[in-house]
Amino acid sequence: MDVNTLLEKVENAKALDFGDIFNKSIELFKKVWLQGLIMLLLTVALMIPIYIVMYFPLIALGLLDQEVLQHNEDLNIVIAIPMIILVLLISFFAMIIGFGLQSAFYRICKNKDLNEMGSDDYFYFFKRPYLGKTINLAIMTFGISVVAMLLCVLPLIYVMVPIALITVIYALNPDLSASEIIKVGFKLGNRKWVITFGLLIVSSILAQLVGMLLCIVGVFVTASFSYLPTYFVYKESVGFEPAADSNTIEKSEAS
Repeated sequence: MDVNTLLEKVENAKALDFGDIFNKSIELFKKVWLQGLIMLLLTVALMIPIYIVMYFPLIALGLLDQEVLQHNEDLNIVIAIPMIILVLLISFFAMIIGFGLQSAFYRICKNKDLNEMGSDDYFYFFKRPYLGKTINLAIMTFGISVVAMLLCVLPLIYVMVPIALITVIYALNPDLSASEIIKVGFKLGNRKWVITFGLLIVSSILAQLVGMLLCIVGVFVTASFSYLPTYFVYKESVGFEPAADSNTIEKSEAS
């Protein structure tokens, strides 16, 4: 589906029903909860080595001399600057990992929702020809988030909806350019901001509450539920092209 067709469909999208999307999200969650759990566990597993690299220098320095950080202000300043840079880099890599895995999860959700054949490839968007685009989109969404954060709270609240939709749009339209995906994400976000924001908040709270009732660890099981409403916002607003989607699946299976 080309960008002009997508924008036209967004412009002419029907009104969405909160309860209908919420109920459909619950039904789909029953099919993909395991895939959602695997996605989150992969995210955590991939982040652990990055955090080890981040904290290892401080741990090593503290073991060598436990008082060195307390009594040497110059050393604290020297350490603080690279640590800030390192934290920004960690946040950036975390965004790439999360963006790529979530995009793959939405691709799996579409297969399960439409009963289409397709492998549960969690690293689909870390492979050619999508790796570069995954990184570009992660950079762009990371930059948008940083700018919104610097502009205080309201802009950050606003952009959370388009950014959430950008991931879905990329997952289901990977052949669009990064700029086109951003454009469609903000277009759809503007048109369906209120209902999408409401669904995100309610689904996130519900996922956390139910997860905590399942002995805290259950949060990992239920957390992926909060991703599903945006899938249905896209599906109900834009829809799919069955013939084109089937060809895409056949090509991915052949590769």
